[in-house]
Amino acid sequence: MFKKFFKKSKKEEIKEEASQVVVSEETVEEQAEKLQVEEEQQVEEVQKVEKPKEEVVKEVALDSSVEEIQNEELQLVEDKKEIEEVVEEPKMSLFERLKQGLSKAKQGITDRVDQVLKSYTKVDEDLLEEIEEILITADVGVDTTMNIIDKLTDAIKTKKITDPQDVKGELKLIIEEILTNENSTLDVSHSPSIIIMVGVNGVGKTTTIGKLASRYKKEGKKVLIAAGDTFRAAAIDQLEVWANRSGVDIIKHQEGADPGAVIFDSIKAAKARDIDLLICDTAGRLHNKANLMNELSKVFKIVDREYPEAKKEVLLVVDATTGQNAVSQAKSFKQVCDITGLVLTKLDGTAKGGVVLAVKSEVDVPVKLIGVGEKMEDLQDFDAKAFSDALFG
Repeated sequence: MFKKFFKKSKKEEIKEEASQVVVSEETVEEQAEKLQVEEEQQVEEVQKVEKPKEEVVKEVALDSSVEEIQNEELQLVEDKKEIEEVVEEPKMSLFERLKQGLSKAKQGITDRVDQVLKSYTKVDEDLLEEIEEILITADVGVDTTMNIIDKLTDAIKTKKITDPQDVKGELKLIIEEILTNENSTLDVSHSPSIIIMVGVNGVGKTTTIGKLASRYKKEGKKVLIAAGDTFRAAAIDQLEVWANRSGVDIIKHQEGADPGAVIFDSIKAAKARDIDLLICDTAGRLHNKANLMNELSKVFKIVDREYPEAKKEVLLVVDATTGQNAVSQAKSFKQVCDITGLVLTKLDGTAKGGVVLAVKSEVDVPVKLIGVGEKMEDLQDFDAKAFSDALFG
């Protein structure tokens, strides 16, 4: 009986061991699966951690690429500047600028005269009539043209000129003589000096003031600008831009303020700051001639009373492209104030450069400055000989 029990127990033991083996095998598989799941989870977690690292690396690489590109662009800009400095165009002389600026006027006057002279074999009345027509259409003006033709006729008779080509040389001499004036130089050598700019709107007063301020500042003078045109919109702002660009001070009031008050304050400031040159803008658009006269008269009275020690220049600015209107403006302003000189702007923009002759001779005021371009150097002191040389050269 004990044997049976023993044997039975052995069997049961074997069964139990076998079942334990099965159970353990199942446990191993479960453990393996769990391990695999855990490994996969760990891989996913690592990937989650590694992914941002890769993105950071990419971003760093991208940033470095952008930085390299920016550095290359900066280097290209520097290289371009160096190349431009090496290949910089030689600066033009004042005469070359003048000649270039008068190219349209030359086409409208001397080139046409050349064509007429080539078509004639002798000097006669027909030739002179054609020259007369050229001068009138070039805005020289009827009276000035007749004066030129009379002088040309006398020179032809006196010098017994028979070759049409010699007429051009005589015409050049006559024009130079008409434009020549002893007081054609703008004189601000005295300290203090004051320049009062007059003229209608749109002729280039503001630009002329800015260029003059820049010129005399570079010459070492202490310059002050007075924004006396308080009526035109943005006139004060434009002058302020020029003042900042030129590195000079400006005295201004609000738009619509009394121009006389601006000039008064400017003179006080000029005295206090020991200014060498005061440049005053004035209103160019008023309702009628009486208002214009009253405003300008007030300005001149203030200047005479408050700044008698200053050397005074009154410059009338006229736009050369307006032709005979420039002459009319000059005549009107001459009735209002004592003009000491003319400034002819935008001569580079017209083929009718004869307006220089018309304004000078009909108003009997010397041309002191001419504008033949937009650059600073293109506002030039007027030289009758240089002008005629550039026109006929």
